Amino acid sequence: MGVGIGLGCAEFPFSGAAAYWRWIDMCEAGGVDSIWQTDRIVSRQPFLESMTTMAALAGRTRRMRFGMNVVSLAFRDPVLLAKQCATIDVLSEGRLLPAFGIGSPLAPEWEALGIDTKTRGRKTDECLEIIRRLWREESVDFSGAFYKLKDATIAPTPVQPDLPMWIGGSSDAAIRRTARIGTGWLAGGDPPAEAGRVVAAIKVAATEADRSIDEDHYGAGFAFHFGSRDAPGIGRAMDAYAKRTERDATHAFVVGDADAILARVAEYVDAGVSKFILRPLGGDDDAILAQTRLLIEKVLPRAEARWPRPPKVTTTDR
Repeated sequence: MGVGIGLGCAEFPFSGAAAYWRWIDMCEAGGVDSIWQTDRIVSRQPFLESMTTMAALAGRTRRMRFGMNVVSLAFRDPVLLAKQCATIDVLSEGRLLPAFGIGSPLAPEWEALGIDTKTRGRKTDECLEIIRRLWREESVDFSGAFYKLKDATIAPTPVQPDLPMWIGGSSDAAIRRTARIGTGWLAGGDPPAEAGRVVAAIKVAATEADRSIDEDHYGAGFAFHFGSRDAPGIGRAMDAYAKRTERDATHAFVVGDADAILARVAEYVDAGVSKFILRPLGGDDDAILAQTRLLIEKVLPRAEARWPRPPKVTTTDR
């Protein structure tokens, strides 16, 4: 089971587009596995919108894959979202990694948009079924409690014959949802021990549903900073995370050196996780770029050596 390390953004931490593209170009050239964008629609802080960011990444990059971490389905129209994903997958030649969830009950969108949090699980289940069917079927009829479709179709369909559908969340409902329909799972800030519990539960539930999920399709993430907590903005970022999520920030941040980052990765690997979304912390453009460069130079080669990926099977190998 090889380890893939991608990078992600929550809030938009750059001064503008030029700095963001410098970061993306560095990741593309440096062997970063993938780029991920946190989904937030309503916020006083700057956030990039996930789907338009995916489209922009499709045009800017040639190697990296990219995904949204994670789209809250209760805020989106499922037909439009299925169409957006298919279009981006076509234009990127099969590099989209769509990931979906029900959304945190603490998110500001619920109150701002007047949406009932109590319906988010049922709406998400209907959205997932609609999206999955639109990607695979020529025509879709659907009659649910929240959505109704008649003879709906999209074209072109995704380039990937089985476009991934990663599911976020660690509740019992999220576990069942992943086992029933997901092709992968992304932890939502869970520490290694909790992530391991969820991975094990998904595997049991998938077996009961007569399905299986690839061993290397379980993901987690954390923020990192080479240096000390006294660096500008680090303590503030940790405090903001704790306030926003009502969780202990310690497990969601690694502040130290390459050994500390690799040690946290190893904890997750031991728990059954092999895909990672790491978020560089820095006070300005140069600091974020410097943090990313350190990860590329000091962590990625050691991770590849410790957890090498199996070689890709080509038609000539079969």
